Amino acid sequence: MTLFPEMFASVMDASILGRARQKGLVSWDCVNPRDFSRDKHHKVDDRPFGGGPGMVMMPEPLAEAVESVKTKQSIVVFLSPQGEPFSDEKASRLAEEKHLILVCGHYEGVDERVMGIFDEEISIGDYVLTGGELPAMVVADAVVRKIPGVFKKEEAAASESFASGALDFPQYTRPRLWRGREVPEVLFSGDHKRIAQWRKKAAHAATLSKRPDLLSRA
Repeated sequence: MTLFPEMFASVMDASILGRARQKGLVSWDCVNPRDFSRDKHHKVDDRPFGGGPGMVMMPEPLAEAVESVKTKQSIVVFLSPQGEPFSDEKASRLAEEKHLILVCGHYEGVDERVMGIFDEEISIGDYVLTGGELPAMVVADAVVRKIPGVFKKEEAAASESFASGALDFPQYTRPRLWRGREVPEVLFSGDHKRIAQWRKKAAHAATLSKRPDLLSRA
């Protein structure tokens, strides 16, 4: 649900998301609230009552846009800096839903009276963007990765960086020696048990160094 549908094609039809769509595992479309405006200029915003800077999205075009595609299976998600923080756990839960409607706000926000049509309000971080389009792409990417069949079995196991409450272990590829830095010897041992133990310790060390807050939540 966006005023700028042209922003989505280059992301949603590329790479893993594009392959998931081609395989029939996911489908997506954009609905523009401007198409539901009764103004001859397709206006969807107006100045806030009480004064102040910027413009506010009017309730009716947005509500009608949502209602035009909403079904009994729909979960309507509003992308907003005031929402609940997005997480890997929430991505997993949303991936189980049949139909997501991701609503992208814009300008100074939306008329408060329309908030009742949203089932959830999600934030991707404590900062403000010019609109909800980029957050919607972030949520879509994280959710699609969780859908069974999007990844091969071995790829799926490697994609769960936060599922264990820690960051992923360090990864290496060719060449074996690069600018004086060598790949850890254990990765060439062929001993899968030792490699697994090393990866577990390395993941813990990376989390302790970069994101110790994750360990405190475990």
